[in-house]
Amino acid sequence: MDGTLIDLGPTPDSVTIDASLLHLLHAASAACDGAVALVSGRSLTQLDALFAPDRWPAAGLHGLERRDAWGRLHLHGPERLPEPLLEELRSLARRHPGLLLEDKGRAAALHYRQAADLGPQLTHTVTALTQRHGADALHVQPGAYVLELKPTGITKAHAIADFMNEPPFIGRSPLFAGDDLTDVHGFDAVAALGGWSIAVGPRVTAMQHLDSPAELRTLLAEFLARGTER
Repeated sequence: MDGTLIDLGPTPDSVTIDASLLHLLHAASAACDGAVALVSGRSLTQLDALFAPDRWPAAGLHGLERRDAWGRLHLHGPERLPEPLLEELRSLARRHPGLLLEDKGRAAALHYRQAADLGPQLTHTVTALTQRHGADALHVQPGAYVLELKPTGITKAHAIADFMNEPPFIGRSPLFAGDDLTDVHGFDAVAALGGWSIAVGPRVTAMQHLDSPAELRTLLAEFLARGTER
């Protein structure tokens, strides 16, 4: 989603879904018999709020939660990160103007887009906090001015593989686009499945590179206009 289908905003709550994107996704879903899913670092609750009243097949929190095409939920890991860890992260955010802690339940994200110079210091501090409170059970995933904290062992690759083993995705060639380090696992997954990966922006590489979400939307629209031509 963020940085891939829509431009990044200064905060997670500042973005909106425009009518042209909704039209594009509905057209893609119709052309693919419903085989379109959102794979995001956002929670399912956040995705549903953005797209309301639509409820897409989706994987949230980098694969920790997933809603299949029948609307069934598949959850991984504990419901919440350790409270002592969250409290230390809240304290850290209070001490530094410009930091935003996003508590997602099964995961958390410390955003520092408004305090970019703190990046190296935050990476060191948050990694130390995670090791103290979660040992090997938690992982710090850097992103575009954000540090994501989540349980280890589950990635977007798992979500993609699970979708591809279910109707209406089963038997199809997957196309997956992403813009950040958390998407690399997804790129590897679609390559293993004989699909196509698209990197949006400068942070990651894939089979194809596009500069912006606008270019991705144009590519998808052109793909749909060609109909079923491979």
